[in-house]
Amino acid sequence: MDHKIKVLIVDDHQIVIDGIKSVLAQQSNIIVCETATTGEEAWAKILAISGRLDLVIVDISMPGISGIELCKKIKEKFCSIKVLFLSMHDEAMYVKQAIACEADGYMLKICDKNELLTALNAVLEKGSYFAYNILPLIHAQVNSEKKSLPTKLTLREIEILDLILKEMTSKEIADKLFISKQTVDTHRINIMEKTSSKSIVGLIKYAISHNLVG
Repeated sequence: MDHKIKVLIVDDHQIVIDGIKSVLAQQSNIIVCETATTGEEAWAKILAISGRLDLVIVDISMPGISGIELCKKIKEKFCSIKVLFLSMHDEAMYVKQAIACEADGYMLKICDKNELLTALNAVLEKGSYFAYNILPLIHAQVNSEKKSLPTKLTLREIEILDLILKEMTSKEIADKLFISKQTVDTHRINIMEKTSSKSIVGLIKYAISHNLVG
């Protein structure tokens, strides 16, 4: 790839910034063009370079403008910039807020450098990345909240939606429900169409907006 991926790192702890910079410095296609220790500083730098960034890696909890508020500002003015949250918070409340503000990914600070690079590449190439230890927070209460689902989804679609949120493949869902993979694929298409979703992130947003997760 000739294009250098331009990254801004935002965290109120310089040691975290330095650690991420050290990991990314080993990647020939990535350049950390800016860093910031507050949301205000980050936003000023984004405006100064007219949003010419590919990715912002940001913490959620910071003094002043939080990571959530910064993400909202970015998505409102520079929707092409990807936002990846790197947070210590593993509570569903924070994940829901991140998804609601249209973040492209969420991972925990306990991750290793390989997962950080995997997340970064997934966000840039596939559009999103949610760590495997984060997704359970999203789908954990789907079963208990099924009554809240709108009636336009059938009971079978509700069941399959739950399994999709657990990142199960069509083959895995088919085996679990004793139906054919083709049938699951058909249900997937119907669910995506009925919920106006284009990806698992869209389905997560749909579940949250209909009070399917706590």
